[in-house]
Amino acid sequence: MAGSEKSPRAWQRMLSGRRLDLLDPSPLDVEISDIAQGLARVARWNGQTRGDHAFSVAQHSLVVESIIGHLTAASPDLRQLALLHDAPEYVIGDMISPFKSVVGDGYKTVEARLEAAIHIRFGLPASLPKATKALIKKADRIAAYFEATELAGFADAEARAFFGPPRGINRDMVDVTPLPAAQVEKLFLDRFQAIEKLRQNGKS
Repeated sequence: MAGSEKSPRAWQRMLSGRRLDLLDPSPLDVEISDIAQGLARVARWNGQTRGDHAFSVAQHSLVVESIIGHLTAASPDLRQLALLHDAPEYVIGDMISPFKSVVGDGYKTVEARLEAAIHIRFGLPASLPKATKALIKKADRIAAYFEATELAGFADAEARAFFGPPRGINRDMVDVTPLPAAQVEKLFLDRFQAIEKLRQNGKS
């Protein structure tokens, strides 16, 4: 009977024991350990990068947070937002830009809900001011430029056309050497905790 058919499963069970509903995510089901593990195992560029290891979203996030520090006198909140800017990908994966344009608004809706839940979980704004979003996007594109030219086989002119020139940042400031997943997971968690300590000290 049609009425007895079950709805498709829309949640994922995490190793922390949490069960995250992708369509209606609760901040209470978000754990930083799950985010770190997931992002450390999601490959940027669909894995089409040089090196013995995939260049993960977690490592990319660390690079973006570092670049933010070079671009501006970043507050701890801004640094944490930069570190978590791709956090929804711990459950939905890193969809490359050409495919995002094909999928359209459905992907963006799920991503936005997850991002809001993650931000609320860690005491960050559910939605970002335009200036903050633009600054993080700038750092994201600079990171993508270096990843593209050093790891993904892009010529310099091609990378500049897609991502823009890395103004204010040179190669000595950015390390995109791919690292093992377990090492990146620990680096991500350690950086998150270090920034959280700064945030708490600022509120005391």
